[in-house]
Amino acid sequence: MDDNGDKKLDKYEFGKGFREFGCELTKEEVAELFTIFDRNGSGFVDFEDMLCTLRQPMRQCRKNLVLMAFQKFDKDNTGKITISDLRGVYTAKHHPKFISGKMTEDEVFGEFLQTFTQSTKPVKEVKWEEFFNYYHGISCSIDLDVYFDVMMRQAWKL
Repeated sequence: MDDNGDKKLDKYEFGKGFREFGCELTKEEVAELFTIFDRNGSGFVDFEDMLCTLRQPMRQCRKNLVLMAFQKFDKDNTGKITISDLRGVYTAKHHPKFISGKMTEDEVFGEFLQTFTQSTKPVKEVKWEEFFNYYHGISCSIDLDVYFDVMMRQAWKL
């Protein structure tokens, strides 16, 4: 659908994509769907918008586990995890790049935080929504709640 390769869809590409897949929609229907898919109101639908709109809602028991993990890090209850929040909860001392001297502890923490975002730039914090979206994506690939539960509890020592 992304004809110009800019990794996002404008209204024209969005509507054209539906037509190419055999969905004949009116301009009004395309506009309504575009508004739903353009979750951040940017005027474009990017890959994250597409995924977030198409995946099914996460079950409450899974949301609770993700929230528990987030709260384990968000010590000051700001709704975001920062590098300072990671100190004392996450250690960089065993990270290969820290051991080799290629990265400082803060750089290791920044790399860790980067995991949860779509940003290509270095990050110093992760908001709840980013953390949740990361685990929402993972949740979609795990069929049973019990497996998701075990994964979260073991990964975050909950």
